[in-house]
Amino acid sequence: MQTPIYLDNSATTPLDPAVVDAMLPWLREQFGNPASSTHAFGHAASKAVEAARIEVARLVGAEARDIAWTSGATESNNLAIKGAAMAAQARGKHLITVQTEHKAVLDTMKWLEKQGFSVTFLAPQKNGLLDIETFRAALRPDTVLASVMLVNNEIGVIQDIAAIGAICRERGVLFHVDAAQATGKVAIDLSKLPVDIMSLTAHKTYGPKGIGALYVRRAPQVRIESQMHGGGHERGLRSGTLATHQIVGMGAAFRIAGELMATEVPQMRMMRDRFWNRIKDLPGVLLNGDMEQRIANNLNISLDILNCDSLVTTLSEIAVSSTSACSTGGVSHVLQALGSDDGIAGNSIRITVGRFNTVEQIDWAADYLRKKIEDCRAGRQQAA
Repeated sequence: MQTPIYLDNSATTPLDPAVVDAMLPWLREQFGNPASSTHAFGHAASKAVEAARIEVARLVGAEARDIAWTSGATESNNLAIKGAAMAAQARGKHLITVQTEHKAVLDTMKWLEKQGFSVTFLAPQKNGLLDIETFRAALRPDTVLASVMLVNNEIGVIQDIAAIGAICRERGVLFHVDAAQATGKVAIDLSKLPVDIMSLTAHKTYGPKGIGALYVRRAPQVRIESQMHGGGHERGLRSGTLATHQIVGMGAAFRIAGELMATEVPQMRMMRDRFWNRIKDLPGVLLNGDMEQRIANNLNISLDILNCDSLVTTLSEIAVSSTSACSTGGVSHVLQALGSDDGIAGNSIRITVGRFNTVEQIDWAADYLRKKIEDCRAGRQQAA
């Protein structure tokens, strides 16, 4: 078995070869600026950008005109939350989010607190899911925006976005959803979901890094103040020369995801469950997050085992992670919010299978991890 085996698909996914093929012409021959409207090079690039916009919109059930390009989900989250909060501050300055959100949301909310906004950080239930009545009770007359992620990037739980969004609509509160981890794994239909703003990215869905998108509802229109100024690109939401090759790659990745979801999601669930079944009987192995309301490829465990506090650093034959790849390290704030003590929260392993993993890889990796855990329990922990 060739190692290391890649099982960190929530950090980033490998580029699908078909995505690479779609991008290459826009790196070689088709180098025009899509904003150049006076010649064929610019026209071709602009046409490719709009075709990709349609593909991204199709995967999430949106209108193409509601999609604006960004550099990724971090920028999308910043633009969505800062932009919507600032545009709505005449009506109120109270915001709501969840303690288990991505740092791009939490840190943005903390920055807004310094600008005079009030933020409620809701605690989830022990299974990682937000209690709907807790959310409802947190709303105030001056609440203008709520931000709740669709799929948690560490524990993979799926929040009830439809129910939360319905409450927001009842109260006239804008609703932002970070869906970076959801595309290609969870069906999204923004023509029906009560969501006003949604953050998307390519590199979690077998597309290129450095490109993302923001859905901003236009009917009725959601007002967002731009955070990057320049040429007024993307309907004035986000200035900057568009990276045609990356945009084409995101469009291709989202098109492929839509084509494969029906078969790919059950395949990933089978492999994830196969992995879990090979280690779950070990004493001290704890599952983090609800197992049913969860994306198909995510497995997050903690080890309540003496001598295993640094196990993840010795797993040289498999690529897994201990916290979000976007975190600078330390104890997982997600697991702390679920009530885990620092010792257990700091001793977690996130395993996320992907499109290019095989059953043989899953079996080998699970047996390898099992052996490492058994060695830990016996006091034989060594670097592989």
